[in-house]
Amino acid sequence: MVSSVCFVAYHELGLKGRNRSTFERRLVANLTYLLDRDLSIQRIQGRILVEVPHGTDSLDIAQHIAHVPGVANVRPAVCVGRDLDEICHVALRAVNHIEPAPRTFRVTAKRSNTDFALTSQQINEQVGSFIDTHTDMTVDLSHPQVNIEITIVGGRTYISVVKLEGAGGLPVGSSGKLVSLLSSGIDSPVATWRMMRRGAVAIGLHFSGAPEVADTSTRQVAEIGTVLSRTGGLGRIYSVPFGTIQREISTTVYPDLRILVYRRVMLAVAERLARIEGAKALVTGESLGQVASQTLENMIATARECALPIFRPLIGDDKHDIVACAKRIGTFELSAEAVEDCCTLFMPRKPETHVKVERLDEACAQLDIEGFVERCLDSMSWHDYPCNHYQPPTRFTRIDV
Repeated sequence: MVSSVCFVAYHELGLKGRNRSTFERRLVANLTYLLDRDLSIQRIQGRILVEVPHGTDSLDIAQHIAHVPGVANVRPAVCVGRDLDEICHVALRAVNHIEPAPRTFRVTAKRSNTDFALTSQQINEQVGSFIDTHTDMTVDLSHPQVNIEITIVGGRTYISVVKLEGAGGLPVGSSGKLVSLLSSGIDSPVATWRMMRRGAVAIGLHFSGAPEVADTSTRQVAEIGTVLSRTGGLGRIYSVPFGTIQREISTTVYPDLRILVYRRVMLAVAERLARIEGAKALVTGESLGQVASQTLENMIATARECALPIFRPLIGDDKHDIVACAKRIGTFELSAEAVEDCCTLFMPRKPETHVKVERLDEACAQLDIEGFVERCLDSMSWHDYPCNHYQPPTRFTRIDV
């Protein structure tokens, strides 16, 4: 009997030794939660098998699976028995459905069952000969336009002609919880994705320029969150209307220090939120030297009062690397839309690029930082996303705003 499945492979999980089964079970649980369908998902000899109901598009399900951290690759496949003639005919039908029609192919067979009558190489040769006879394609072992993958596992044969690259990394829920400072720009969504890819649950924290400017950045960040939530690693995004506090800061501190004072207040709010949420670290989208606030001296000075670790997964990347990743994960087009946010408010003509810590400390001493933090926490709204590893804190459990 022919049926459709998604054949899920993982790499890093397979290196976990005695803990491997724990990571595998977590990945299966994440897939079960995110797919939100009545699907049979099981582990089978170092792989995960998702059985696709009749009438459901296996490629559509495979595309959802590919976004989930822990997945190395996923192949929508047809499942048949172990009869070689049936394998040949099903492989031929799969190739004939590819558009545009490929001109070259290869066959890659793998057996987990050594009791199968033929070796992997013999399967390659016989299926390849059948395809060559019944199509106009030619064999190309080095750079084929289509690779017909045949996997024989547990008494069944899985035939696939499409392989989707997965997110890689570790299953969400295996690396704790983080608070990520999330803007509507290109960098911070990529930084957040990279930490979720390492198995962390992310809580986003966005500072908008409201009420000094329209609150469009909050809506844009919510849309970015929808894209990031395909990983299952984004629990919630908090949004803080920061414009009034920025105005107050701008009337007190020297213009060249404004951005750095804003940054220190933001980190103070993020740290307090992290302690409420039970998060163990903060995440930023900073890249060394990319903008004035991201010089080595300025990053050290703004983080001086923060006791929690601050992770900067983009610190050594250039803009080209970051943009390429944003395009791959699907956040670039949203981030590229120009909206007003807190970053453009009360900007000095010449910001400080190499601040002395003592000078920034003196500027902050003139302000009620603790009062700013409490005002930010009191004014926050939030939006929740599907994440089976997130529970909201008691303080913030009212209906989404």
